[in-house]
Amino acid sequence: MKAHVYVTLKRTVLDPQGQTIQNALRKMQYQGVKDVRQGKYFVLELDGSLDAAAAKAEVERIAKDVLTNPVIEEFTYKLEEGA
Repeated sequence: MKAHVYVTLKRTVLDPQGQTIQNALRKMQYQGVKDVRQGKYFVLELDGSLDAAAAKAEVERIAKDVLTNPVIEEFTYKLEEGA
C-alpha cells in the first residue's frame, strides 16, 4: 500500500512562491489560472502489515507529527491499495 501525502500552506498564510508562479504564468499569457498554491508531495510505501484503518491512522500521525508544520500547513492524502 502507498500513501500519497500533499502538504500545502493554509489558505490564511501568504504564499509568495505561488504568487510568483501565478505572475509568471500571466506574463507568459497563460489564461484561466485564478490562483497558484505551491506545496510538497510525499509518497510513503507502507510495509503491508497494516490494514486500511491502521494505515490511515499511521499516515495521519506521520503527516501531523513529521511532514507538516501545523501552524502554517495542512495536508491531504490518498491511500493506494496493492502498490
